[in-house]
Amino acid sequence: MSNKRATVIFATSLIFVLSACTSTSSDPMVPPEDSATKAVPSPAPTVFEQNLQSDVRGARALVVPSENASGSKLRADNIGISFESTTLADPRLDPDSSNLDDILESIGSPALRFGGNALDRRTFWTSKGENPKKSEQVAVTPADLKRLKRLVDVTDSTVTLGIPLGTYDPKRGADMAANAYDILGSSLVGLAIGNEPNGYTEMDVPDGAVRGGSWNKEKYVEQVEAYADAIHAKRPDAPIIGPDAYDGAWMKSFADSEVKHKAAVSQHWYQLYECGSNQVPGRGPQAENLVQPLAKKSAKKNLSIGKDWANSADLPLWLEETGPTSCPGTNDTSLTNASALWAADFTLYAAQLGVERMTMHSMLGACEGGAPMSLVCDPADHGHHSDAFVPRPNMLGLRLVVPSVGGTFTETSVKGGGNMSAYTVSKDGGRTLVTTVVNANDAAKVVGNPLALRLPNGYSVNEASQVYGPSNDAKDASKTIPSNPLPKELPFSVQTSSPSASAGARELNIDLAASSATVFIMRKK
Repeated sequence: MSNKRATVIFATSLIFVLSACTSTSSDPMVPPEDSATKAVPSPAPTVFEQNLQSDVRGARALVVPSENASGSKLRADNIGISFESTTLADPRLDPDSSNLDDILESIGSPALRFGGNALDRRTFWTSKGENPKKSEQVAVTPADLKRLKRLVDVTDSTVTLGIPLGTYDPKRGADMAANAYDILGSSLVGLAIGNEPNGYTEMDVPDGAVRGGSWNKEKYVEQVEAYADAIHAKRPDAPIIGPDAYDGAWMKSFADSEVKHKAAVSQHWYQLYECGSNQVPGRGPQAENLVQPLAKKSAKKNLSIGKDWANSADLPLWLEETGPTSCPGTNDTSLTNASALWAADFTLYAAQLGVERMTMHSMLGACEGGAPMSLVCDPADHGHHSDAFVPRPNMLGLRLVVPSVGGTFTETSVKGGGNMSAYTVSKDGGRTLVTTVVNANDAAKVVGNPLALRLPNGYSVNEASQVYGPSNDAKDASKTIPSNPLPKELPFSVQTSSPSASAGARELNIDLAASSATVFIMRKK
């Protein structure tokens, strides 16, 4: 436990110091019964607070949110988690067998996706009790889907499910799809036939190539159409998504195919993918690259490709597999505080660009030596399993986005402040505005930045929450300040820091910690 002090500075030059005791421990290695894992502070704080231990020296920022909702929506499905399809056979998906349901509920009613490289190489579907045909394969059965259904019901989640295409077998694929359709019901929103078919000939993919050198988009479409026909012969309304690929040409091929009941164009994309690069700024697996402004330019360029093809087919764009990096062995990057900031920022940015569903790829593996990008991990010794998963920093970033779910984006301008971005959504018929400010200035260099949050007429800031760390590249050090009210007696300045502001405009002026993401909830009086 630590005492947090927040200095709130007003345009009238009055200085207030707020203090209260807040539990901010959210180290991913803390056992799940810890208050941070449950997102419940102990003891309950009285006001929002920060720990600013020295003078703030960063550049001043002015954030001006609009109350006019005119953009894309942030849906519950924009916050999600992707697993390898072999995870379906893991008994810990059962809410009675682990705390995974609690962790999922902490990010709202999340999107769940089962696919990954294991779909086409290690997943063997059977509804008849057959043994897998290859030693490396994992059998997935209707009983596994029923267990998933229990998890879905508890967490109010939606599901997209991969159907193996690695071994061509439309009949078996249709049987899996029909069982999924019957068992998962309305929570099943998409069936993906194959995973990253544009990489089927790549030998560096785990477990090797599943097609020969003549494999191409045309053969993919032919096989996907055969699978879809077999599926729709059993369940005519089954929703199909595709191509679950990272190549725009394959997205076009799926969008132009004769597959019926297409539900979405599905894209894969990872922020840091140049695994041999050490360049900063760049796309190499360095923590600072996650929060560089260049990251947004790369994201916009790549997601716009998928969005264009989705628009041309009059379909939504779903980002079915994403994460901070696709590079192996990059635990140091994925466990940094920068990954928490990136998760919050990228989720909002992608939704603002028009992505309607997004899942970040994860596994239920060990915290030590397991998948570095995963939102959750198992703290048990390597080679063992426990029933108590813990969140990683990127999961803490996703939790921060939950208050914005259900809102429609409005325009938000950011002037000054260095490496800072902001997003606002309007909710409750305009009665609530939620502004998220990501201060990616490195706390190792700058303690914080003076922030002026200009409020639209009639609104006041009621509460705030924050994820922060001692620096951008600090590992396993991200902490949370749960949502708490600002002091009720806190006045707002009638004067503003800018002569261009409208008469009577009010601002909340606060020194905002660097290496943080902060949510301000404003309500109309």
